[in-house]
Amino acid sequence: MSNEAAVANNRSLTLGAAAGSLGYLALGLTLLAYGIVSTGVIHNTTVADTHGLTFWVGGVALFICGLVEFRSASAATGTAFAGLGALWVVAAQASPSSANAAGLFYIIWALLAVALTASQWRDGSLLIRGVYGLFTVALVLWAIGAFAGSSGLDKTAGWAAAVAGLLSWYGATVSLGGSSWAGLNLPVR
Repeated sequence: MSNEAAVANNRSLTLGAAAGSLGYLALGLTLLAYGIVSTGVIHNTTVADTHGLTFWVGGVALFICGLVEFRSASAATGTAFAGLGALWVVAAQASPSSANAAGLFYIIWALLAVALTASQWRDGSLLIRGVYGLFTVALVLWAIGAFAGSSGLDKTAGWAAAVAGLLSWYGATVSLGGSSWAGLNLPVR
């Protein structure tokens, strides 16, 4: 085996390992932050306060995880991470010119979330279905809230996103540490 082939073989073994856990952590933390701020539970904060986290963790890190997942032949997870990474980069950078533009933004990305939910329906874990399903609900509620000018729907969407973030974080945490921590058996399916 040539030196170049050995390097390529070694690279394929190391780059594809464990990008899923990092991706779901990035998605979970971003959804949790964006969702909690959207609920209004923490006073004197706005979604704009999450733009750094949204851009770097939810956008850049998640997109890179998607590329690594594609490289390791995981088309579903690669599509999810790269697509959602693009969503968060745009969300951090965009300033919709109207409520209707914001509603359209959420509807377009809800279509991606629906596709991700459907892709996991047969063989995906219940946790991942919950993440994508709740994120779809949050995006649709944010869209309707933007079109209708309803802050109540924005808050409800924030709660759905926060729960999706917790599920994503939980799934990644279990994936990293195994299903048994300090004598507790954590439920996983």
